[in-house]
Amino acid sequence: MKRVCFLLQVRPERLDEYVVRHGEVWDEMLAALRAAGWSNYTMFHREDGLVVGYLETESFEAALAAMDSELVNARWQAEMAPFFDLGDRRPDQAMSTLTEFFHLD
Repeated sequence: MKRVCFLLQVRPERLDEYVVRHGEVWDEMLAALRAAGWSNYTMFHREDGLVVGYLETESFEAALAAMDSELVNARWQAEMAPFFDLGDRRPDQAMSTLTEFFHLD
């Protein structure tokens, strides 16, 4: 299992609403994430809108590709887009992944 960590920047004035929306993730979206191989998925945030995501998966590229083919993901990304300033990119296309260099098991 690979551990993946990524960053996103939410508009600070929209952060509270963004957090609330993630307490209400659609069951269909959660099922799609699981089916695509996302597990142990956790998100953190700072007050300035920096979001840190963590997940475990066999292949992050395959997990992203699987979600890209899900209609529910397109709907979710469209709903989340106003929380960001990403131009034409969807939030799931703007994740900046970090390189793991230490792990204590």
